[in-house]
Amino acid sequence: MTDKPSVLFVCVHNAGRSQMAAAWLRHLAGDSVEVRSAGSAPADRINPTAVEAMREVGIDITDQTPARLTWDTAEASDVIVTMGCGDACPVFPGKRYEDWKLTDPAGQPLDVVRQVRDDIKTHVTGLLSTLKP
Repeated sequence: MTDKPSVLFVCVHNAGRSQMAAAWLRHLAGDSVEVRSAGSAPADRINPTAVEAMREVGIDITDQTPARLTWDTAEASDVIVTMGCGDACPVFPGKRYEDWKLTDPAGQPLDVVRQVRDDIKTHVTGLLSTLKP
Protein backbone atom coordinates (compact mmCIF):
# COMPACT_ATOMS: atom_id res chain seq x y z
CA MET A 1 0.00 0.00 0.00
CA THR A 2 1.31 3.44 -0.90
CA ASP A 3 1.30 6.47 1.40
CA LYS A 4 -2.20 7.20 0.14
CA PRO A 5 -4.20 3.97 0.02
CA SER A 6 -6.62 3.40 -2.84
CA VAL A 7 -9.94 1.59 -2.62
CA LEU A 8 -12.09 0.33 -5.47
CA PHE A 9 -15.76 -0.46 -4.83
CA VAL A 10 -17.32 -2.83 -7.35
CA CYS A 11 -20.92 -3.94 -7.91
CA VAL A 12 -22.73 -5.03 -11.04
CA HIS A 13 -24.31 -1.76 -12.20
CA ASN A 14 -22.18 0.80 -10.30
CA ALA A 15 -25.39 2.70 -9.70
CA GLY A 16 -26.21 2.08 -6.04
CA ARG A 17 -24.09 0.19 -3.52
CA SER A 18 -20.65 0.96 -4.94
CA GLN A 19 -21.57 4.61 -5.51
CA MET A 20 -22.86 5.00 -1.95
CA ALA A 21 -19.76 3.27 -0.56
CA ALA A 22 -17.43 5.50 -2.57
CA ALA A 23 -19.34 8.58 -1.41
CA TRP A 24 -19.17 7.51 2.24
CA LEU A 25 -15.43 6.88 2.01
CA ARG A 26 -14.81 10.25 0.34
CA HIS A 27 -16.95 11.92 3.01
CA LEU A 28 -15.28 10.16 5.96
CA ALA A 29 -11.68 10.04 4.73
CA GLY A 30 -11.42 13.32 2.87
CA ASP A 31 -8.41 13.29 0.59
CA SER A 32 -6.46 10.74 2.67
CA VAL A 33 -7.73 7.85 0.52
CA GLU A 34 -8.03 7.56 -3.24
CA VAL A 35 -11.56 6.33 -3.97
CA ARG A 36 -12.81 4.58 -7.09
CA SER A 37 -15.97 2.73 -8.06
CA ALA A 38 -16.91 0.63 -11.05
CA GLY A 39 -19.33 -2.01 -12.27
CA SER A 40 -19.07 -5.21 -14.25
CA ALA A 41 -22.13 -4.13 -16.30
CA PRO A 42 -22.62 -0.41 -15.57
CA ALA A 43 -26.05 1.19 -15.71
CA ASP A 44 -26.84 4.35 -17.65
CA ARG A 45 -27.28 6.44 -14.51
CA ILE A 46 -27.07 6.45 -10.73
CA ASN A 47 -30.07 4.92 -8.93
CA PRO A 48 -32.27 7.95 -8.08
CA THR A 49 -33.35 6.36 -4.78
CA ALA A 50 -29.68 5.98 -3.79
CA VAL A 51 -29.19 9.66 -4.68
CA GLU A 52 -32.10 10.60 -2.42
CA ALA A 53 -30.92 8.40 0.47
CA MET A 54 -27.45 9.94 0.35
CA ARG A 55 -28.89 13.45 0.04
CA GLU A 56 -30.71 12.85 3.33
CA VAL A 57 -27.34 12.55 5.10
CA GLY A 58 -25.87 15.57 3.32
CA ILE A 59 -23.90 13.75 0.62
CA ASP A 60 -24.50 14.64 -3.03
CA ILE A 61 -23.74 11.90 -5.57
CA THR A 62 -25.53 13.47 -8.54
CA ASP A 63 -22.19 14.24 -10.21
CA GLN A 64 -21.19 10.56 -10.35
CA THR A 65 -21.55 8.37 -13.43
CA PRO A 66 -21.50 4.56 -13.54
CA ALA A 67 -18.19 3.31 -14.94
CA ARG A 68 -17.04 -0.01 -16.35
CA LEU A 69 -14.56 -2.02 -14.32
CA THR A 70 -11.23 -2.13 -16.14
CA TRP A 71 -8.01 -4.00 -15.51
CA ASP A 72 -6.13 -0.71 -15.05
CA THR A 73 -8.56 0.55 -12.40
CA ALA A 74 -8.29 -2.67 -10.43
CA GLU A 75 -4.52 -2.86 -10.86
CA ALA A 76 -4.13 0.67 -9.48
CA SER A 77 -6.17 -0.12 -6.34
CA ASP A 78 -4.82 -1.46 -3.04
CA VAL A 79 -8.17 -2.75 -1.77
CA ILE A 80 -11.04 -4.07 -3.88
CA VAL A 81 -14.44 -4.29 -2.22
CA THR A 82 -17.06 -6.31 -4.09
CA MET A 83 -20.78 -6.09 -3.43
CA GLY A 84 -22.96 -8.76 -4.92
CA CYS A 85 -21.34 -9.18 -8.29
CA GLY A 86 -20.30 -12.78 -7.70
CA ASP A 87 -18.48 -14.37 -10.62
CA ALA A 88 -18.91 -11.19 -12.68
CA CYS A 89 -16.23 -9.53 -10.52
CA PRO A 90 -12.84 -10.71 -11.72
CA VAL A 91 -10.04 -11.49 -9.28
CA PHE A 92 -6.82 -9.54 -9.58
CA PRO A 93 -3.81 -11.27 -8.01
CA GLY A 94 -2.05 -9.55 -5.14
CA LYS A 95 -4.95 -7.34 -4.13
CA ARG A 96 -6.68 -7.22 -0.78
CA TYR A 97 -10.32 -8.24 -1.22
CA GLU A 98 -13.43 -7.75 0.86
CA ASP A 99 -16.86 -8.97 -0.18
CA TRP A 100 -19.72 -7.12 1.49
CA LYS A 101 -23.09 -8.88 1.55
CA LEU A 102 -25.55 -6.04 0.99
CA THR A 103 -29.10 -5.83 -0.33
CA ASP A 104 -29.23 -4.58 -3.91
CA PRO A 105 -31.01 -1.21 -3.76
CA ALA A 106 -32.22 -1.46 -7.38
CA GLY A 107 -35.99 -1.20 -7.46
CA GLN A 108 -36.24 -0.99 -3.67
CA PRO A 109 -38.28 1.62 -1.77
CA LEU A 110 -36.51 4.45 0.00
CA ASP A 111 -36.79 2.85 3.46
CA VAL A 112 -34.86 -0.22 2.24
CA VAL A 113 -32.24 1.94 0.51
CA ARG A 114 -31.80 3.92 3.72
CA GLN A 115 -30.94 0.69 5.53
CA VAL A 116 -28.48 -0.27 2.77
CA ARG A 117 -26.94 3.21 3.04
CA ASP A 118 -26.51 2.83 6.80
CA ASP A 119 -25.09 -0.71 6.44
CA ILE A 120 -22.59 0.62 3.91
CA LYS A 121 -21.53 3.41 6.28
CA THR A 122 -20.82 0.80 8.98
CA HIS A 123 -18.70 -1.25 6.55
CA VAL A 124 -16.85 1.82 5.26
CA THR A 125 -16.07 2.99 8.79
CA GLY A 126 -14.59 -0.41 9.57
CA LEU A 127 -12.60 -0.43 6.34
CA LEU A 128 -11.27 3.06 6.96
CA SER A 129 -9.95 2.02 10.37
CA THR A 130 -7.77 -0.60 8.64
CA LEU A 131 -6.38 1.87 6.10
CA LYS A 132 -4.95 4.42 8.49
CA PRO A 133 -1.42 3.93 9.78
